[in-house]
Order: sequence, then structure tokens, then C-alpha cells
Amino acid sequence: MAYFSLFAVLILGACGPAAVPAGPAGTAEPGVPKVLAVETFLADITQNVAGDRLKVDALMPVGADPHAFEPTPTDVRKVADSQVLIINGAGVETFLQKLLQDAGGQKQVIDASVGLTARTPGPSEAAEIGASGQPEEDPHFWLDPVSVIKYVQNIRDGLSQADPAGKDIYARNADAYIAKLNELNTWIAGQVAQVPPARRLLVTNHETFGYFADRYGFKIVGTVIPSVSSVASPSAQQLARLVDAIKATGAPAIFLETGTNAQLADQLAQETGIKVVTGLYTHSITAPDGPAPTYIDMMRYDVNAIVGALK
Repeated sequence: MAYFSLFAVLILGACGPAAVPAGPAGTAEPGVPKVLAVETFLADITQNVAGDRLKVDALMPVGADPHAFEPTPTDVRKVADSQVLIINGAGVETFLQKLLQDAGGQKQVIDASVGLTARTPGPSEAAEIGASGQPEEDPHFWLDPVSVIKYVQNIRDGLSQADPAGKDIYARNADAYIAKLNELNTWIAGQVAQVPPARRLLVTNHETFGYFADRYGFKIVGTVIPSVSSVASPSAQQLARLVDAIKATGAPAIFLETGTNAQLADQLAQETGIKVVTGLYTHSITAPDGPAPTYIDMMRYDVNAIVGALK
């Protein structure tokens, strides 16, 4: 956990859409802190830990990409009005420092991924070099449900610190949700077992599924955008290397996330004969009436799409 005390003029703007609640509905008890999670999947995870004691809102709307997110004055006000802000961390929220400065005040910031060891994409993944001169580290821990157990523990501890009277509730809820994550892990492993090891090959839009691949025995053949950020752009040379890698490995599909421009993937498909699978949910859950309204539903949806295309 971290505490930020940043005093600045609060930027006020016209009222926009309300933050999208995620996870089980809950009505906050009087006197408990107001909790805001940056991403929708993170709000859902947090709501499962909070249960009925807290109502957790998401800063980002459904469908938003944290790599490209630009907070509005209304978003600044949401952060200013919260006492606890939950972030994924690991550098995915590049806008965070300015957002906190603009919001001002003092709040507890819970870094959900603290304590996890970041992976660096391997040579075959052609990762970009970051500003530090080193390969970029991957922030997408949440696509491995075993890593999300650490998220739950960090959130449990942070909420308990912010609201000591609810400590026992958060502990029970965290245990119950961790059991569900273990069940999800077992289910995913069973689904992946249907895919012959030689076909466990992933080509994705950008560096998203590294932790998922490491956990379940996939090989990352390459990415259309050789970066952990979806807003980078590939060079002609990088695309040519990807074409060669696809042909050499026989990878059968390119997997694209929702909101992704499919133009480059379609060009690759024409050159290699690979099929394009669109519509994976990786950075956001859906609205309650959509196919992935919770983090667990999101993972199940994506696994079904991946396994269905590869087996």
C-alpha cells in the first residue's frame, strides 16, 4: 500500500457518466471509506473482497483501455472524492501521477500487483526497449488467475487498513474468492489440456498474454504490436519478422482484443493463411448484460475463444 498526499487545485468539470459499478451489488455502510478502482476488472475483484460492506466503483468505463486512457475533469473529481484508490500498478496506469496531482488531497493507494515478479518478454516476442534502455516489463499480471490471488491478498490487507472494523469481513470474502480463483485455474488447465502442446501457439495484438502463456504452457510466437502497450506501432521490419515466425511455427490464429483495429492482423492473415480471432476481453469486463460481466467470466470467455481456435 502507499499513501499519497498531493495538494493541488481540483479541476471541476461538467457531470459525465457515472462510474460503472463492477461485481456484486453492495450498499456501503455508514462511515466506511469510499473506494475507487481504476480498471473495471479490478473493481470486480475488489467488490468480491469488499462484499456488502463497501460499494466499489470503477474509474474507467466499460471497454476502456488503460494504456490509452486519458482522465477527464470528471475522472479527477471521482478520484478526489474517494478515500481509497486501487490500482493495478506495474506501470500500466501511466496517467496516475498526474491524476493524483490534479485530484489533490490525501488518500490511500493500494497497488494490487505489489509483490509479484514482472516478466520481460522473451526474444521471440520482440519486445520494445523501454525508456530505461531495458526491455519493457509486462504489467498484465491479471491474465493469470494465480497471480490474481496476490491481488486479492493486497486488496484485503489494504481495505483492512483503511477500515479496521471490516477486517474480518474482508478476510472471509478474500478466502472465498481465492477459492473461486483456484477453481478457475483448475478449469483453465483442463480446457488447455484439449489443445495439443504443438498447437499451443499464441499470436496476439500486443504483449498481453505472457503470464497466461507461462502459466498454461503456451508459446508466444509474436505480437502485431511488439510492446506491452497497445498504443505503440510496429515497424515494417517487425511485421516481416512476425510473418516469418508465423510461417515457421504454423501458428493457426491471431487473437485480437476488443477495440483493436484489425487492419494489420488482416494483412498478416492474407500473407500467412492464419485466421483472425477477434473480441477477446483483456483490459475490461463488460456491462452486466454482456458476455464477460466479471473478471472470472472474462477469463472463461477468453479461454473458450483461445481453446476453440487452437484445438
